[in-house]
Amino acid sequence: MAKHAFGVSSVPIADAQEARDRWVALFVLTLVYAVNVADRFLMSIFIEPIKAEFHLSDSGVGFLTGVVLAVFFVAAGIPLGVLADQSSRRNLVAVCTGIFTTMTALCGVAKSFLMLATARIGVGIGEAGCTPGSLSMLADKFRPTRRAMAMTIFTIGASIGGWIGSSIGGPLSDYYGWRTTMIIFGVAGAPLILLMRLAVSEPKRGILDVKRATASSEPVATVSIGDTLRFIASQRALLHIMIGGTIVTLWGWGLIWWTPAFLNRSHGMSVGEAGSALGTVHGVCGTGAMLLTAALMARLGVRDVRQQVWFLALATAICVLPSMIAYATASKTMAVVMLWLFVPAVYLYIGPSFALINNLVPPQMRAQAIAIYLFTTNFANLAIAPQLIGFGSDAIAPLIGQPHESLRYTLIALATTGFWGASHFIVAARYIRGDLARVAR
Repeated sequence: MAKHAFGVSSVPIADAQEARDRWVALFVLTLVYAVNVADRFLMSIFIEPIKAEFHLSDSGVGFLTGVVLAVFFVAAGIPLGVLADQSSRRNLVAVCTGIFTTMTALCGVAKSFLMLATARIGVGIGEAGCTPGSLSMLADKFRPTRRAMAMTIFTIGASIGGWIGSSIGGPLSDYYGWRTTMIIFGVAGAPLILLMRLAVSEPKRGILDVKRATASSEPVATVSIGDTLRFIASQRALLHIMIGGTIVTLWGWGLIWWTPAFLNRSHGMSVGEAGSALGTVHGVCGTGAMLLTAALMARLGVRDVRQQVWFLALATAICVLPSMIAYATASKTMAVVMLWLFVPAVYLYIGPSFALINNLVPPQMRAQAIAIYLFTTNFANLAIAPQLIGFGSDAIAPLIGQPHESLRYTLIALATTGFWGASHFIVAARYIRGDLARVAR
């Protein structure tokens, strides 16, 4: 054991430095993710004022606030994931943070539908490069048995971002308007670029994987997106986790995206009131659910990894009923209470699914696999759900006596898809041990 001149071992010092480095990286990357989600979430809070200013239908506002972001988010996500697997992930995340914060501010000065759509495209491209690189770095800073815990903590950024976007963005909009609020959020996120460069170090790929522990000096070969897609297709547990996560995203985040507009129309809340109500739910329930999940993930799977997937299936299925009641009840109080029970489900699966995907592919495929997963989940969340709900609401409105309630019925129908997502997690549990063994070979 190496010693300093005074006889003190250097190993504990090195271990302490490594521990500090990984936790600082986790904190900074979580903060970037929180600002990412907050900037994205603002548009759902501002659905009603944007719809009124640009004279849009529900399908039109669904296209502007969701589809425009999603198309370029998912289109840029995979090539940026490939880039993250072949270059400095820290630098890529820093650059992409600069892009999405700048474009968020530009949304606030857009004078036309086209200008706002263009700025939203920029937000999507910037955000697309952040998460794959962040998760790939975390996989090389935390050992496989600790990744589910670390990545669940990382995804607390989603609940913090939802809380910031709702609780701060909504009231700011009531006082200063949605445009000024977008500018404030964009400018506030800019310092994160410098923080990424100064506080986060680029880890060596695959350094903590058992397979590579004794050969960490060996370079990790790069692979193509085709290689990654073929490997994913061969891993049945991985495939069902990705499908299940995509459907749960469609269900949970699709409902949440339109919830501020639902509270405006069906329960008479202002933008600020709806934002404050949702922000509290995101901040308390979302963060609490994430912390509980992080603690559970540190314990579940130690003896049997299937327990982690069973937990995802059970938690999702249990939360489907309150998601249906939240939009079906005529009581504003009951709706908010049910949101407190339903909203945790939109956070519970994120961290564990990220960790399971990282563990089910080789190190050189991680950013690409996450990018592919984000492609499907964000297309479901930002393209399919907003547009499908918008079309459904516009189609139902002329057929009912209270046209403003058309959104309510569309959301109730979407709420049933949570059971579908849970079923894929159950199937994934059947194959996960064999798939993990295949990666370890």
